[in-house]
Amino acid sequence: MEEVYKLGRGQWKTIEQGNELLWMIGNGIGGYANQTVSGGGAMSFNGYLIASLNPPVSRYLVFTRTQEELLIGKRKYDLTSQQYINFSKNGQQYLQRFLFDSVPEYSYKVEDVSIKKSIAMEYGHNTVVVCYEVDNGSEDIKLNIVPLFNYRAAGETTEKAQLDFMVTKHDNYLNLIPKENNQMSIDFQISEGSFYDRNQIPVSMATPNYLIEENHYYMIDNRTGYLGLDNHYTPYEVHIDVKAFEHKKFYVKCTTEGLNNRDGFEILNEYRERADRLVRNAGYDNGFINNLVKAADHFIVKRNSTELKTILAGFPWFTDWGRDTMIAFEGLLLVTKRFEDAKEILESFAKYIKNGLVPNLFPDENTEPGYNTVDASLWYFQAVYKYLMYTRTEEAYSFIKEKIYPKLIEIFKAYSTKTDFSIGMDEDGLIYAGGGLDQVTWMDVRVGDYVVTPRHGKPVEINALWYNALCIMEELSFKFGESTDTYSKLKQQVKVSFNDKFWNEEKHCLYDVVDDNDSSIRPNQIWAVSLPFSVLEREKEKSVVEIVYKHLYSTYGLRSLSFMDERFKPKYIGKLLNRDCAYHMGTTWGFLIGPFITAYCKVNDDSKEALEKAKEMCEVFEDHMKDGCINGIAEIFDGEFSSTSRGCYTQAWSVGEVLRAYAYVIEKY
Repeated sequence: MEEVYKLGRGQWKTIEQGNELLWMIGNGIGGYANQTVSGGGAMSFNGYLIASLNPPVSRYLVFTRTQEELLIGKRKYDLTSQQYINFSKNGQQYLQRFLFDSVPEYSYKVEDVSIKKSIAMEYGHNTVVVCYEVDNGSEDIKLNIVPLFNYRAAGETTEKAQLDFMVTKHDNYLNLIPKENNQMSIDFQISEGSFYDRNQIPVSMATPNYLIEENHYYMIDNRTGYLGLDNHYTPYEVHIDVKAFEHKKFYVKCTTEGLNNRDGFEILNEYRERADRLVRNAGYDNGFINNLVKAADHFIVKRNSTELKTILAGFPWFTDWGRDTMIAFEGLLLVTKRFEDAKEILESFAKYIKNGLVPNLFPDENTEPGYNTVDASLWYFQAVYKYLMYTRTEEAYSFIKEKIYPKLIEIFKAYSTKTDFSIGMDEDGLIYAGGGLDQVTWMDVRVGDYVVTPRHGKPVEINALWYNALCIMEELSFKFGESTDTYSKLKQQVKVSFNDKFWNEEKHCLYDVVDDNDSSIRPNQIWAVSLPFSVLEREKEKSVVEIVYKHLYSTYGLRSLSFMDERFKPKYIGKLLNRDCAYHMGTTWGFLIGPFITAYCKVNDDSKEALEKAKEMCEVFEDHMKDGCINGIAEIFDGEFSSTSRGCYTQAWSVGEVLRAYAYVIEKY
């Protein structure tokens, strides 16, 4: 069974503490809901309905959240938890418990009244429901629900003047059309109660503009260099009466797709049941793995332009990136036994291979993808190989032969000659890439004309992947009855050249880039050990693992640069420029724990002691998954003290690689 996350008041002793924790759920088309555990917003990406208007992109905040106010006799209790300029509403003091079991559930206690609030999305739709259960005490009560609306791109903020909607009230729903886009229609439905026009609120009881919730202060945005102020539209309240000792269930629903007759609690239960089916399909009797299976699901979404599945790199802002998809592929799709989805994703990216390059990213609209990556195509070989190793059916091989193998040949021909972004093969058989302002490996930050990590030349992981790809092509060509000579000869040349050029005898590890012989101790060398077809001899593999462990291991991943390097940046915080300059100069990356654990187990021959150590390295992530984004694994952490989530609060390859590594360890343990 998977574990239910159960949090109590010790997690929100202050609103600031509660705002460090958040939850998110996805809808399978790129939309999502997320808020803090204390109940309010701490960043401009928080909202109950961030709709994907062109799945899986064009993500817009349309429904921020609901705020609740409880009236018992003449006593008024505001359950709102939100920071504003110079003050806070601290409704989290009434929050008794927070549970996350596929969906978030808030439990409030006021006097002898209990209120449970759960949020769920309708899978495959830009629709969210907020379900309430009230157990009333000895007095009649009134629950006022204030819905907050918006219309802006996720991650932006809204000036008050922008909050201009045409609102039409019906008996049990509101229709809102933003002036900015009269083709957009937002419906808000209630199953109980009545609407109250906030224009009727006396000015003395509200701010002068009582249709707008002003100056929401976003703590997390502010500390990353943004102003962090926002405004939301509140034209109506919902008033619900509950009799003494009455138990009442009701819901509100918000959608951009038009209303239907589906019950909110039906949608809530359906969302939970779907998550449970994914867990059963994966077939693991392990709570940690089962939670990771659920976490993995949010990244696997439908893309309109291909009508096939793709993988979003991370929430709340990334779209689908080729490199991230292929690295996360095994953990998210194969370990979880989602083989049909895996097949769709291989086919989806195959459609867009151009000049031997797998797209680095798909843009927010249906325009030409970006191809500025040397490694995505090489990781594509790995994804194909792993797909076959997990499925092992003739049907799978037939699919690869017909739809994918010709694309692999195209990639091989492009790389073994020369293609875009200065990518090509040298006389020694090794792959070179990049030049000028190009950033084509995963260490890809550029600030204007300043290239932070210029890895132009022959990067170590690219050539480990190249050798791996040649071995895979040798196997596939044999399987499909074609000559293996080209791949067999070239892989031998690459192995000799790799060991000759990349081995750093002084440091007993691998250069990060040759021919300039960059001796920075970076994590890229670990893939020379962890890939299925290793280019190194055993003693060198052991030495690489030892050096990486000493210099780079940092609990929640590997540092991007040795802490002993004078260029090491210990923290990833502050303005964008400061963060960009630290991104690959010491920052800890969660996904790198996967190849490290694979390499560590390999060089120790899967000994009981090694597996025990690897198990511990995976299980520390259980603590992290109760922090930051509940049931997610962050993109990055500080290099000096990896604890606080940085970057995306949950990242596809972080979740995928922890899941992949842990499943392997548990199987062998």
